[in-house]
Amino acid sequence: MFEAIQKLIEKYPRIIIHRHKNPDGDALGSQQGLKYILKENYPDKEVFAVGDLTPRYDFMLNAPMDEIPDSYYQGALAIILDCGSKALIFDERYSLADATARLDHHVFCEIIADAEVINTSFESCCGMITAMAMECNWKVSKEAAKSLYTGMITDSGRFRYDSTTSQTFRLAAFLMEQQFDTADIYRNLYVDDLSMIKLRAKYVLKIQVTTQGVAYIYTTLDEAKDYGVDNFTLSRGMVNVMGEIRGIHSWVNFTETENGVLCEIRSNYYNINPIATKYGGGGHQKASGATLKNKEEAMALLEDLKNLSGETI
Repeated sequence: MFEAIQKLIEKYPRIIIHRHKNPDGDALGSQQGLKYILKENYPDKEVFAVGDLTPRYDFMLNAPMDEIPDSYYQGALAIILDCGSKALIFDERYSLADATARLDHHVFCEIIADAEVINTSFESCCGMITAMAMECNWKVSKEAAKSLYTGMITDSGRFRYDSTTSQTFRLAAFLMEQQFDTADIYRNLYVDDLSMIKLRAKYVLKIQVTTQGVAYIYTTLDEAKDYGVDNFTLSRGMVNVMGEIRGIHSWVNFTETENGVLCEIRSNYYNINPIATKYGGGGHQKASGATLKNKEEAMALLEDLKNLSGETI
């Protein structure tokens, strides 16, 4: 499955790894995991990882993101991970590379790279990197395994989401054989400051439910500024406070920013990806997102969700 990308990796002396903006655990885990793997299996190659950071996942990094000049892309391979569209890639300089490759598990939207492996059967991009390592007979260090396993946990919801399959557990078992400390991962992922727990409680009180059974939260720009945390925390970090309400099968979190309304859509039944795509976003069948122009467009998206939820379950 990964032959074309493996050949590119073996061909180029410098590899620069990109992923989507505002990284979640899977984006960071796949990026860091692949960097560790390539540096161990190809010690003569230069391997860099570039991108922005999300404070919640700082614990995953043993070193900061690499800062590199434009000239490094000459004669290099750029690998894009966990990203369904060009607009979501952090650092557009990937296009300066001599060759590009992409590994992604999102619903296909557009061609991005010279060589691509897009496979939605994987619960995470970290799962794809693990499968590639196994197929290519690469050594996987304890550090690489820990990064990849962390991303698998976050994108599978601790192996609860229906994207989790027998393949997921086979790949997770392979990673666990590298004998890293799983307790350290869970200690960092599922504890929070008291201030964040209080913020989550405020968001629970903001939940509104339509007559069609769609839950939603709308946070204005002024409210967002008053909360004093980053937009990623308010948007993706708060969407699942609506995720375990009996009778609710779709939910959406709207967050106003200076650059539009961030929209995180989730469902435990419906394929909501076409709705996200309609508004310029994308993602998975049951977890997608988009950036909208204004509140009017946000309410139009909500209407689409309400119409979708009119379908018989």
